[in-house]
Amino acid sequence: MAVYTDISETDLRAFLAQYDVGELTSYKGIAEGVENSNFLLHTTKDPLILTLYEKRVDAGDLPFFLGLMQHLAEKGLSCPLPLPRHDGKLTGELSGRPAALISFLEGMWLRKPEAVHCEHVGRALAEMHLAAADFAIRRPNALSLDGWIDLWQKAAARADEVQEGLEAEIGDELDHLSGHWPKDLPAGVIHADLFQDNVFFLGDKLSGLIDFYFACNDLLAYDVAICLNAWCFQPDGSYNFAKGAAMLAGYQAVRPLSAEERAALPILARGSALRFFLTRLYDWQMTPEGALVVKKDPLEYLRKLRFHRAIVSPTEYGLEVSA
Repeated sequence: MAVYTDISETDLRAFLAQYDVGELTSYKGIAEGVENSNFLLHTTKDPLILTLYEKRVDAGDLPFFLGLMQHLAEKGLSCPLPLPRHDGKLTGELSGRPAALISFLEGMWLRKPEAVHCEHVGRALAEMHLAAADFAIRRPNALSLDGWIDLWQKAAARADEVQEGLEAEIGDELDHLSGHWPKDLPAGVIHADLFQDNVFFLGDKLSGLIDFYFACNDLLAYDVAICLNAWCFQPDGSYNFAKGAAMLAGYQAVRPLSAEERAALPILARGSALRFFLTRLYDWQMTPEGALVVKKDPLEYLRKLRFHRAIVSPTEYGLEVSA
């Protein structure tokens, strides 16, 4: 979440008049994240999240994102729901941007998750994969191999300003992944961005998943690899084996990984690390000064990428041999 586009109170009140949400009492921007402009609203009825979809989000994808949240909620998964306007539509326009109101999900994200939380996340991810299996709308992953190459072409020229030798290293990595990326693994709807700030807890109980604006159709095990990168490394960059083992156990308790998925986990983890390195690098270079957004360090994911290159067996992530 972030704020790129500001809104006036007058325009916001006119926008809210199209919904049955009561009267506005206060609102404020949310600075976390990098994708859309988000605001926390308080009304005389309920707190809400207002999302303005920025230029990186294709308005044509909104039926997928919003429909997926509805579908998952109907299947019993805890996630925010888009609110309909008086005319039944799920989106309107505010400050020149497509916009939607989303229900507020109780809970908070964890700054210092433990292994038990990682187990809950693994289980919730598998439940999401199963719940979305019959979701009818499809959306290709725009941030898979072709998307990485496109991002790299835009960012490569200034890469060595971030770290010397980076242009050659990432070029070689893209060549390797292009030749070894798996294609025939189980696929379906993935979250693709299930970081700590996109999972809410109430105490030690997971209360819901949020922010489905990178969701798409891709390899299910790739989503697992994203979560290993997002949840199972320490602040000093070291991999936490106990967290990884707990996450993988939680996932496999609901949806066991196939032998082929298990074998592919190291290459999938490399790919997911590269994906977040590249988007962070691009945002680091391109985010305008003055935007109310917290830019994230791309080198964090470069260090993770280098870790995955040294992995010999998926058991090094905590994957049980007999699972």
